[in-house]
Amino acid sequence: MNVPQPPTGRGALARREARLAWGMLLPTIAAVALVVILPLLAIFWISVKPVGLVDLRPPSVLVRESLRLRDDTARLDYRINNSSQEEVIEGAGFTHELPASVRITGEIPQPCQLSGRILNCEFGNIPGGFRERFRIDVEIDGDAETAAAAVKATEPVTRGEVDYILTNLTFTLENFTRIFDASEFLSVLWATTFYTVFGTIGALVAGLFAAMLLDSDFRGKGILRGLYLFPYVAPVIAVAFTWVTLFDPFSGSANALLLQMGVVSESINFFGDRPQALIMVTVFEIWRYFPLSFLFILARMQSIDSDMYEAADMDGASPFQKFWYLSLPQLLGILSVLFLLRFIWTFNKFDDIFLLTGGNAGTRTLTVNVYEQAFAVSNIGAGAAVAVVIFFCLLLFSWFFFRFMSREEGF
Repeated sequence: MNVPQPPTGRGALARREARLAWGMLLPTIAAVALVVILPLLAIFWISVKPVGLVDLRPPSVLVRESLRLRDDTARLDYRINNSSQEEVIEGAGFTHELPASVRITGEIPQPCQLSGRILNCEFGNIPGGFRERFRIDVEIDGDAETAAAAVKATEPVTRGEVDYILTNLTFTLENFTRIFDASEFLSVLWATTFYTVFGTIGALVAGLFAAMLLDSDFRGKGILRGLYLFPYVAPVIAVAFTWVTLFDPFSGSANALLLQMGVVSESINFFGDRPQALIMVTVFEIWRYFPLSFLFILARMQSIDSDMYEAADMDGASPFQKFWYLSLPQLLGILSVLFLLRFIWTFNKFDDIFLLTGGNAGTRTLTVNVYEQAFAVSNIGAGAAVAVVIFFCLLLFSWFFFRFMSREEGF
């Protein structure tokens, strides 16, 4: 007997539904590409270019014109220069259509020609730092101020071709060589690893203990829960300034208390000396971001069936046994998600460290290095190269996380 086989291909309705689904997803895909993918590709492109801060603006011919009046004479004043100090602009020139109220009467300089009311000037190839200035005598019909305003309103049209460093096909690995050969790279990588790993684990552990404390009914629990959220919702610049003031070596309350108690014999520069500066910014990271872990963990703990704990009480289980064998297995999923998110966010953290120490005293992380390379040293290419290193570090961590750490949690 012949058994009918199910159709292997998709029907017309399924194909239409697939096209409709892709059509509905297309705006989202385009938005993600514009917001995420294109900037990422731009960073990769700039990282292999010897680009400085001054190179972000393409070289161009700059022309400034003005009508100068002196006694009974009037002159058109032109100032031409190359905006770049290094790049050569080929075929440089400009065209200026003069207003009807201005008529040229003087001698026209060599690189220029007059055709009707159109002044056309050709300078050929002009080197970096090129500057030129010439004046042409003119006559004015009517009011002088009106004519000056008309000259200012008719801006010259410039032209010229240049081998722009951001769009040409010249590439270099000098940016990466400079980063990896730098003497401080290993210390920067160590500071980033220490800050990220201990900041992430500390925030999770602090959030777990906070959630365990509030996972029961008692008077004032709502007020205490609100106080727990204060570090996370408070403006970062305010809390960072508070910490710097509190731990100041000269006028800080923390040093004054330690000195009066006899714990230390002299003031401690918490944010200015190694290694306590790195430890302090890590503690600040834990204090500021443990409320996020606390909220997620508490929500998960309150969804656990209480019958298991009642059965454990009847069996005589201790609080530690209930936590280790009942609570912790139920929390592994949310702890894994929080660890992944907090690790990525902490690895990319910039503002906390910059506000507390400015990256000094051994607290210079990779993100701070991006800022210093791009803006302090004015080397945009090197800053982009450090950003590429950050991207691959996070990509490697994500692969390791999903490959090994999250197997048991069903990711």
